[in-house]
This record gives sequence, structure tokens and C-alpha cells, in this order.
Amino acid sequence: MSRIEVDLEDNGDTCNAMGDKMGGIESHSEHAMLGADRDSMPPGYFTSPSFLGTIVASGFAIAGGTGGFALAAPILSIINADIGPDPNYTWVSLSYTLTLSVGLTLVGRLSDLFGRRWFFISGNILAVIGSIVCAVAYNINMVIGGTVLIGLAASTQLSFPFVVGEIVPMQYRFIANAFIYVWSIPFSGLGPLVAYAFVLHTTAGWRWCYYLMIIVNGLGVICWFLFYHPPTFSMKNQSASKWAMVKGFDYVGFILFTGGLLIFLVGLSWGGAVHPWKSARVIATIVVGFMALVAFALWELFANLKEKLLPMHLFRNQGWNASILVLSLGASVYYAFSIILPQLVFGVYTDDLFYGSGLSCIVGACIVLGQITGGLLAKHIGKQKWQLIFSCAAFMGLLGGVSCVTVDNRSTVIGLLIVGCFFCGWVESLGLGMASILVDDQSEIGTAVGVAGSVRSTISTVASTIYLAVLANRLGETVPSAVSPAVTDAGLPSSSVAAFIEAITTGSFKGIPGVTPDIIKVGSHAYKVASAQAYSTVFLASISFSGLALIMSVFCPNVDDRMTGMVATTLHRGRKHEIRGIEKRGTGLA
Repeated sequence: MSRIEVDLEDNGDTCNAMGDKMGGIESHSEHAMLGADRDSMPPGYFTSPSFLGTIVASGFAIAGGTGGFALAAPILSIINADIGPDPNYTWVSLSYTLTLSVGLTLVGRLSDLFGRRWFFISGNILAVIGSIVCAVAYNINMVIGGTVLIGLAASTQLSFPFVVGEIVPMQYRFIANAFIYVWSIPFSGLGPLVAYAFVLHTTAGWRWCYYLMIIVNGLGVICWFLFYHPPTFSMKNQSASKWAMVKGFDYVGFILFTGGLLIFLVGLSWGGAVHPWKSARVIATIVVGFMALVAFALWELFANLKEKLLPMHLFRNQGWNASILVLSLGASVYYAFSIILPQLVFGVYTDDLFYGSGLSCIVGACIVLGQITGGLLAKHIGKQKWQLIFSCAAFMGLLGGVSCVTVDNRSTVIGLLIVGCFFCGWVESLGLGMASILVDDQSEIGTAVGVAGSVRSTISTVASTIYLAVLANRLGETVPSAVSPAVTDAGLPSSSVAAFIEAITTGSFKGIPGVTPDIIKVGSHAYKVASAQAYSTVFLASISFSGLALIMSVFCPNVDDRMTGMVATTLHRGRKHEIRGIEKRGTGLA
């Protein structure tokens, strides 16, 4: 393991130089290192403007990356009603998911190869542009286009784990992530409440969601530009030139991965929502996308490439594999519950928009609380493997227990959700931290964390698709069986039952023969009972994913032995330096 220094001092007196201006940061910033130790850092480095500014930039990044979607998602129907209606409005959420899933791996790998600074500055600028496009949109297509930019930007913004992880000592990575999670509270945690507050209490309505994102992302751009100066391309690569790296880039792998994952996820998202599952469009996109991903894996395994898009040796690390699967399976439960809970709240418990939006925050808020708590206590408690096993078992049982849902036990459901989602967040926090800590070659931390993010998004999309399919199928069974006898017993003619069931979802019963206020009351209650039965099945189905997470947690290692003072890389002041003693890129910290 070597220390790589960039030395400006002709006399090489680094010890004296490290004690200079800015509490030691000025001269240390003239010695950018790959593979330093906490004890070798100059006094004041971790309180310097460069270090603290990068942490703040990462905070704005997670706020912008989550808020760009979390604020708009709960009110998409309101946006569509205002500037639509357009049947393609579902592409707003789909475009974010697709671009984020693909972009995470690309940002991680490319920034490992070429340096990170301009990827993150450009990504946040893209977020500002996307937010402006959405804020001034006059039709749904503009919102979709703006969200594409927001999703691409989020692939840099939500890559904070390796930006923060590589500049803090290994022993503080969990804690550093916990601090960054705090910045997501108004968006991941309270997104529905904030969004509905804008709709109900501002003249600009839903557009304020994007106005706020313009402010957040704009501040992020300033922080990234002023403070974030990680090792440059020349510091990472002593002998290679940028042009040689560009010419030797894995373009075939790039096309297969990007095209395959996009097509595969589009097919999954279309199924049952845009097109029937048996339609040729859905089947073809899923099959073609899957085959392209298989071809990508084979290409990466057997092609003779100097710099592969995805170094396959990462997957020989069993602990890393298990950690990203636990992370992904835990996230799949979070994403699914985030989609299902608002439907449950407004379908079974309340019609009040603001109160309902508050209840809809339970999943996100408790997940974030668990992420923060888990990050703060991961090292202090130790035995991370056993923390994962306990937390997975807890959220599997508690969230599976939400299957007890009825129209009359709202408090029980809320209690189970609060504690279950808290432990789900704990799992995510540990899994994400371990995805970076378990990388043997820390020069590949961006690639490893980026792949983990893409796997997380892909598995979450699969899980959400399954949950929504289960819900749709069960509603097709429970609603007719519960509503039909209830309304006919109340006096509704059997010939009007089908029209009545269809009208329940819209709330408009005009023109239906034989409908009375009493029948509407009886039918609405029966519909809530039927809905609760359907949601119960969905919560039971979640056990399949949380159970897999529990199994995979058994294969996760403890990382107490890696909780050292090692710092993967340090920041510099952004000047063009003479580089001495740099070994070739790829020096690890194992």
C-alpha cells in the first residue's frame, strides 16, 4: 500500500509545509494523496473550507436528487389535471427511474477513470436546468423532458456515498453518510406533506416544488464549484493520457449496458400499467433488454479490454455481493411501500388531502430516521453482520404484519409501519456503507457504489412491479365480491352494479339507475373493506423480498476490522501541480 503525493515544494519538506495557512489545508491541498492515513493529515484539514464545503455540497446533492422526484411524485395527478390531461403523464416518474438506474453505474465508473470534479458540477447544473424546464412547463411533455434531465442529474447527486466516503477515514464512513441523510428529511421524509402544502397554500401551486429545487440545486452548484477539488485525471493516471483513455473506452459495454437496462426497465414498467402483460410490446422489451444485459455480462467477462465498464472481479467479493443485495432488497420494500401506502391511506382511511399526505410520509420519514440512526451507531455497536440480521428480521416481521390491515385498525397499521420502516432504513444505511467499505481496491469505490445503486434501482423496480400487479389482481377479486352483494342487499338493481363499482374510483355516481345516498354509503364502506383485503395480500407478498434480505444478511461480513483511519483520497486546492511519485492508477487500500 503506497502513499501517492503531489509535491510542490522543491525541497520536499512536506512536514513543515503541512502546518501552513488555512489551518494546515493550504499546503496539504498542494499534496493531494491517494491512500493517506488520518494520523498523517495536517491539523485543520477536516475543518477546512474544502472539506466542509464538499460535505455541504453533498448535502445539497442528496436534497436535490431526492426532492426532484419525491416532491412531484405524490401530486402527478394534480400536475396532469393542471397542464394536461395527458395519458402519458406516468412517464414523468418512469423517466426519472430509468435515467437514474443507468446513470449511477456510468457516473461511478467514468469518474473513477477521469476524475470526479466536473461530473458533479455538470450534474448539478443539469439539475438546475431540468428544474427550470419543469417549473415553466405548459404541458406534460415538458415535465417529462425536464424530469429526464433531473434523473440524469440525480445519478451524480445520489452518488454522494463514494464522494463523502473516500474523503473521510474509513472508521467514519457510516457517520458521514448519516450526516448526509439529514439533508434528505424535507424531501425523502416529508415529500408528500411539503408538496401538498405548496398545492394548497401557494398561488403557484405545484410549480413551487420545482422552484424550491432550483434554489437547492443552485446552491449545490456553487458549493461543488468552489470547494470540491478531488484528484484530477493526471493525478490518478501518471502514464496514460485522456485521449488514450477515451480511445480505449469500453463503448460496446456502454451500449449493451445502457440499452439493455433501459429497455428491460421500460418493459417492466409498462406491464400492467401502460400495456397488458401479455402484449407484444411488454414481452419484447423485457426479453430484448434481458438478452442485452446477458450479452453485456459475457462481453465484460471475455473481452480483452484495458478499462472495462464493469470490472467483473468486483463480483468475486462475496461480502460486497451480499451487502448490495441486502441494500437492494431492503430498498425494494421501501419503494414499494412508498407507492402502496398513499393509495391505502386515501383509499381506506381518509379523503383529507393534507392529513392523508401526512400519513403518507410515514414510510419515507421513518426510513430516513433509521438511516441516520443506523449510520450513527453502526461503528459504536459493531458486529455489523448481526445488526443486519436483526434489522432484516425486524422489518420483515413488522412490515409483513401490516397484512393485518382493516378499515378499523389504522393505529395498529401506523405503529407497525413506523417501527418496521425504521429498521428498513437501518438496513439501507449499513448496506450502503458496507458497499464502499468492502471494496478491496478503493480506487474503484465509485464503480462499486455506482453498481450497487443501479442494482438497487433495478431490484426496486422489479419489486414495485410485482406489488402493483398483486394489488391490481387482488382488487379485481375483492372489490366485486365485497361490493356487489353489499349494494344489491341495500337495494341497487343488479344491472347497475358494474357502473357503481366503476364510479366508486371517481366519486361520480350521476346517471346510475337506482343509486341513493344510503347505497353510496354502504357501497363505499364495502369498497374500503375490499381494498384493505387487497392491500393485506401485498404486505404479505413483501415478505418474499424481506425474507431474501434476511437470508443474504447471513453472508454479510463484519467490517469492524476495516474501521481504520485510512483515507482513500484527499482534496487539493485546484491548482495545476507537478506530480511526483505517483504510481499507476489502481493502487488499492486492501
